[in-house]
Amino acid sequence: MNDEQLLRYSRHVLLEAIGIEGQARILGARALVVGAGGLGSPAALYLASAGVGRITLADGDTVDLTNLQRQILHTQGRIGQAKALSGRVALSEINPEVAVVPVAERLAGERLDALVAEADAVLDCCDNFATRHAVNRACVRHRVPLVSGAAVRFAGQISVFDLRREDSPCYHCLFPEGEDVEEMRCAVTGVFAPLTGIIGAMQAAEALKLISGAGEPLLGRLLLLDALTMEWRGVRFGRDPRCAVCGVRKTED
Repeated sequence: MNDEQLLRYSRHVLLEAIGIEGQARILGARALVVGAGGLGSPAALYLASAGVGRITLADGDTVDLTNLQRQILHTQGRIGQAKALSGRVALSEINPEVAVVPVAERLAGERLDALVAEADAVLDCCDNFATRHAVNRACVRHRVPLVSGAAVRFAGQISVFDLRREDSPCYHCLFPEGEDVEEMRCAVTGVFAPLTGIIGAMQAAEALKLISGAGEPLLGRLLLLDALTMEWRGVRFGRDPRCAVCGVRKTED
């Protein structure tokens, strides 16, 4: 790190759990943020402010007036722009050292697989189960840690899945694909604006911990927040040995 970087990131360097080595890992890291909306906005902003070297921001949607109540990456002047491009503007303004790669499409197939493969951490900030499960499958395949968050109405949740650890469950272990799970989207049900900030910031925190090696990630734990009462509840869960996604694992790296 040069002198300017030492000054910019001095509050991280002062933390014993991060220090110069941890911050150097952050500066060299590559993060994939899937979704530039309510969760992706605070998550990406904190990753950029912390100095993550390259942030790939993927979202196939455009900025709409209804987004501005909670999606703090965007502004009224950028209504109609692709969210990925609007997000690049915001992230570059907060930290011009960070390389921001906008991907203005809904990730799927080979494109998703390639972007996950080159990431050090993936943040699932999307709003639909199909994409969540596709991201999880790619993360399992490439053993890339996944930080998953969700927020709707006044309810938020967050967990971490890291298939570099043999005992780690995957997203499918917790929420099996194909089960009768009601999909609630904020466009229909509404969402409390600060809730997305709370969960998105926590996703950035977990990703930075994974990258820097600080602390213990939320592996095998699902945190649930009721923002109406501001009460947290924790649920522990384990790997499903019969999981269709991660149940059979390669013995070699």
